[in-house]
Amino acid sequence: MRIVFIGTGEIGVPVLRSLLQSEEHELVGVVTQPDKPAGREQRIEAPPIKSALAGSALPIFQPARLKREEAVAGIRALAPDVIVVIAYGQILPRSVLEIPRVACLNLHASLLPRHRGAAPIQAAIVAGDRESGITVMYMDEGLDTGDILLQARLEIARDETGGSLHDRLSQIAPNALHEALAQLQQGSTARIPQDSSAATYAPKLEREDGRIDWTESAALIERKIRAFNPWPGAFTRLRDEAGRERKLKIFGAALVESEKASPGEILSTDKSRMLVATKDRALSLNEVQLEGKRRMSAAEFLRGHPMSLRIA
Repeated sequence: MRIVFIGTGEIGVPVLRSLLQSEEHELVGVVTQPDKPAGREQRIEAPPIKSALAGSALPIFQPARLKREEAVAGIRALAPDVIVVIAYGQILPRSVLEIPRVACLNLHASLLPRHRGAAPIQAAIVAGDRESGITVMYMDEGLDTGDILLQARLEIARDETGGSLHDRLSQIAPNALHEALAQLQQGSTARIPQDSSAATYAPKLEREDGRIDWTESAALIERKIRAFNPWPGAFTRLRDEAGRERKLKIFGAALVESEKASPGEILSTDKSRMLVATKDRALSLNEVQLEGKRRMSAAEFLRGHPMSLRIA
């Protein structure tokens, strides 16, 4: 079948490469987001999908808005049988959904209807879910509301981070897609309506979402620290004796039983571990990074910072 691929994020790169290598299907074009400034120096960078196509003669479209008529016309001219979408960043308009001869499929990184929206990977870890997966669904005009074709599942590890789960899901996505395409060819696909009453939502994360609220439970904060690694990054702010504040990124923590204390109170800085009180228990911080410094163990951080510290 003739395939048009629409995607932007790194999670879609293995799917793109599998389509490029496919003998059963022909990838006829790719749509991705425009190049954008990134990093402190704001250098213009191509999205991961475009970078993965370096040296390819495949047509690449980068419209600012997919609903514009010239963008729709460009996709229509490719005459796709199937449009495959993963982590694109825009909702497809009806004018695009109606283009493919067979179907418009979306690969979503959760077990729908759970965690609809832009940040399903982090949401699954924060919620303490035992499993996640890739859902292949028929697209409609809603936000991840289309009928389900199939799901590929995996267990979430106890030490899972947002980065590790992202990578694991990206590796099972190609097989999920090719199974869905095989079912489409055979005319044997399922079409399972989603139970909207069971839906949860995972809105786009901003950098400030990573700020730790120490009044929450230790278990929830620990899951957030893992979920937000690497993006948006969990952090707190420290204040020294002089009243100066600095951002402290936190990359890992362990739950510790402790005496009752005010949430955010630093219970121990004995050069071996850094304990911070939460709503119920305490967290022993593992790896941290002070603003302007390198990443290091909490013990190493404390050895280099003998000053009196407190959560700002």
